[in-house]
This record gives sequence, structure tokens and C-alpha cells, in this order.
Amino acid sequence: MSLEEDLGAAGAAAAEHAAAGEEVVAVIPAEPGTGARVYLCAFEADGERSWLALDAGGKPVADRVLVRDAVAIAAMCELAEESAGGGDVGDLRARLVELRLSENPEGIEEAEVAAAELQEAIVPPPRVASVGYLDALGQAASRLEHALGEVGGSPFAEAMKAGVAAADDLADEVERRYKGPLG
Repeated sequence: MSLEEDLGAAGAAAAEHAAAGEEVVAVIPAEPGTGARVYLCAFEADGERSWLALDAGGKPVADRVLVRDAVAIAAMCELAEESAGGGDVGDLRARLVELRLSENPEGIEEAEVAAAELQEAIVPPPRVASVGYLDALGQAASRLEHALGEVGGSPFAEAMKAGVAAADDLADEVERRYKGPLG
């Protein structure tokens, strides 16, 4: 079954848990490092959001740690995609081409290759948020920063560190607004 089909099935399973007037507004696939696939499902009604995580079989997940881990990896993958290469890798690549054509500084080709590799590493939706995907983005972002001659701290690493608090806040929200018991 393809990821699109899996998402459709998870969305249909989630809809069975929707309250009156509530609709499923997002299904986010995540593999939080345990090897288990979790579908984070967001519901919305009257501007209020609630959450439910489903396992690969479409059953609600009651394991608090698994739910929080799935939320964290999904949030960190999204942050990594938004932060890598300054947030717009296509624009960065265009600027590198302009720089090569106008000034042709030493190492520009390496930077162009690294930017292309980063752009290829960013998988368009739908994709599964996973530790492996996050690592691939981090490695590609690091190669690009080195090719660009970043001195000192890594902007990507700093963005990721700052994002940990946001991921925790989202996990807290999911817990508070979870559509079932968490143990």
C-alpha cells in the first residue's frame, strides 16, 4: 500500500472518532524511532483543535510516550525542512548561480552541489517524519554550511535547538486535547 493510501485509511479511521461537527483536518505520519508508524490526526470544530494518534492498524494509541515522541519527531522534521539552507533552498541555489556567474569565488561549485543535495533531501509531502529523515536533513544542511564556509555555530543546529521547546509545547497541547486516555 502506498503512503497516500495509508493516509487515506488513517483519515477514514480517524473520522470514526470525530465528535459531532468535528472534522479531520490533518493526518501526519511519523515513525518516532521505535519502528512503529503513528498517524497524528488533528480534528477541528469551531476553531478548537483536538488530537488522536492512530497505530498502523487504525487503532487509537494510548501510550503517552509514543504519542509525545511522534509529535516531537513530526515537529522537528517540519522545523528542519523550514530551517535548512535558510528556509528557501530554491532561492539559495539561484543566488549561488548568480554569484558563480558574477564573481566565481573559490568553492562555489561545492556549495551549489551541497545546496542541490539538500534540496533533494527535502521530501515533499506526503512523507513520513522519522529519525532517519531528520538525520538526512541535518547531514545535508551541515554539508551546505561547511561548503558555504560557515564559521562558528551552525545556524541549522541553532534553529533545531530553539525548536525543541516548540515541539514540547505542541506535545503538551496534544496531550491536553487528546481524544482518549493516555497512560
